[in-house]
Amino acid sequence: MATRANSPRKKKAGRKSRARPGIRLRRLLWRAVIGAVAFVVALVLLFSVLRPPTTHTILSEQRRLGSVERDWVALSDIAPSMVRAVVAAEDANFCRHWGFDVAAIRAAMDSGGRRGASTISQQVVKNVFLWQGRSWPRKALEALLTPLVELTWSKRRILEVYLNVAEMGEGVFGVEAAARKNFGVSARDLNAQQAALIATALPDPRNRRPGRPSNWMQRRAAAIVIGAATIAADGRANCFED
Repeated sequence: MATRANSPRKKKAGRKSRARPGIRLRRLLWRAVIGAVAFVVALVLLFSVLRPPTTHTILSEQRRLGSVERDWVALSDIAPSMVRAVVAAEDANFCRHWGFDVAAIRAAMDSGGRRGASTISQQVVKNVFLWQGRSWPRKALEALLTPLVELTWSKRRILEVYLNVAEMGEGVFGVEAAARKNFGVSARDLNAQQAALIATALPDPRNRRPGRPSNWMQRRAAAIVIGAATIAADGRANCFED
């Protein structure tokens, strides 16, 4: 009789013991997710004041080429014409959005994906925290991290990091290295034309040489010079101008 009385309890204990590994696994997974999120948030906050030591793209190019050229400079040590040229070329509404340019996204969809819609903020997230490519996981992470960067970094900080980590020539990272390699001057001494030529290389840095521009690059640079003057005049440069 004692054995019969205890058998339901034994069955219940058996079910509990079988369920515990699943519960423990779920707890471990949740802890891993929470830990990963906390790490990324801490990294975003850290890089709002400190320089990112390197990026996935820089490391990849170092392995491919053997070495790269890069030299970090503060935004205050970059010619205003260079900052305006990059914004005019890559993200004219940079001061008016919170990380995503809805109008640009709609235009990209209407064009069937033939034109890009990534903002400078998205490019910073991709360059600093993620990797190159068009995979959906990377795009999803980019969409999650971009608002966090916009929330915790100033617009000037976003531009400062972008201008120091973006590839502006094959194995050339940042505007200081690009200015010295192509024109033999520092980033603070770039004129409007030189700045625009460097900006033309951003979509295809491995195949475009600002110091030896093609006819197309010269035409594109002329348009960027006009665009840079336009955003300065209509207030779209106010968020990063002193």
